[in-house]
Amino acid sequence: MHKFYLTLGSVLAGLGVILGAFGAHGLKTAAPESVPTFQTGVQYQMYHAFALLIVGILFEKFPFKSMNWAGVSFLIGILLFSGSLYALSLLKATGKVGLGGLGIITPVGGLFFVVGWICFVMALLKK
Repeated sequence: MHKFYLTLGSVLAGLGVILGAFGAHGLKTAAPESVPTFQTGVQYQMYHAFALLIVGILFEKFPFKSMNWAGVSFLIGILLFSGSLYALSLLKATGKVGLGGLGIITPVGGLFFVVGWICFVMALLKK
């Protein structure tokens, strides 16, 4: 299982670098007002890609369900939180405003980040 989180964290970090470059160069010229939102998505993706790497490294020493749930929660958080911010930024760039009812996805993704960190701490305290 630890190999899965190491691979996933590495891929998501690499993707974060690519998306960060897109936001800094491509999006900046097309829709400069949407860059801060996009940048926030990239920033949290990178933080939690590194968190996935840490989960992968520590999973052998702390092979508890709560450590696994931490990794799952970080992944869901990246998909929902960062993904919704990317979508919002790209919609702004095309002239559409907001995600409609889907805007609730961003705070739900943030909640998964918090749950992930709680599960991570729980796993560390079990040993």
